[in-house]
Formats: sequence, structure tokens, C-alpha cells
Amino acid sequence: MRRIALVTLVVDDYDEAIRHYTEALGFRLAEDSARPDGSRWVVVEPGAGADGTGLLLARAKNDAQRARVGDQTGGRVGFFLHTDDFERDHARMLAAGVTFLEEPRHEPYGSVAVFQDLYGNRWDLLQPAG
Repeated sequence: MRRIALVTLVVDDYDEAIRHYTEALGFRLAEDSARPDGSRWVVVEPGAGADGTGLLLARAKNDAQRARVGDQTGGRVGFFLHTDDFERDHARMLAAGVTFLEEPRHEPYGSVAVFQDLYGNRWDLLQPAG
């Protein structure tokens, strides 16, 4: 079976990114290992299991990478965080200071609201219909 295991997200700082993804967005820290070159292998996952795709939080190393922090998809929603309880997670994220760019919408495909992560990347919080 094949699946996408990790997606790289370029960040400014490992520790602030870990705090944001674990505390504000409710991810779990799956791995944080030192690398010989001084970087770290930092993986966060959305939830208790390993069924979904994890994020590899990679600290920007040069100007080209720093220019992409917060704009990895050119301003489009690039990440989709599924939930089984939209109201619960929306309220928890608001209380944690997450910036939502719109009010929740209830579409034929599910309940959704666009939010920004710490760096400005756009995400959908989405509870699929069904």
C-alpha cells in the first residue's frame, strides 16, 4: 500500500512551530530528533493515530526558503484538516488564538472554515458531510 507519509512545511523556528501545531491546532509531536548538521527532524501529526499525513517542520536555511515561509501555496488553501466534530474543534482553535479568515460555512460537502497557521499558510478546517 502506498500513501503520502509526510509533507514538508517550511517554518522560521522549530520550537515556535511545535508549540503552534501542538497547542493551538491540537496536533501531536511524533518526532523531534537532532541531525548532525544542527537541524532537527520534527514531525507533527493531526491526531493520536498514524493514519493521516504528517507534517515535517523544516526550518528555513536560506533566503529562498525564508521567502516561502507562510506562502507555500501562493495564497491558496494548501492544507485540509479533517475533523469529526467541527463545532468542538472550531471553538477550541478560536480559544487558542487561531485566526479564522471567515465564518463557518455549511456546504453540501460539509462544514468548513478557512484559517491561517502561525506563518500565514491557509488551511481548511473541514468536517466532511456524511
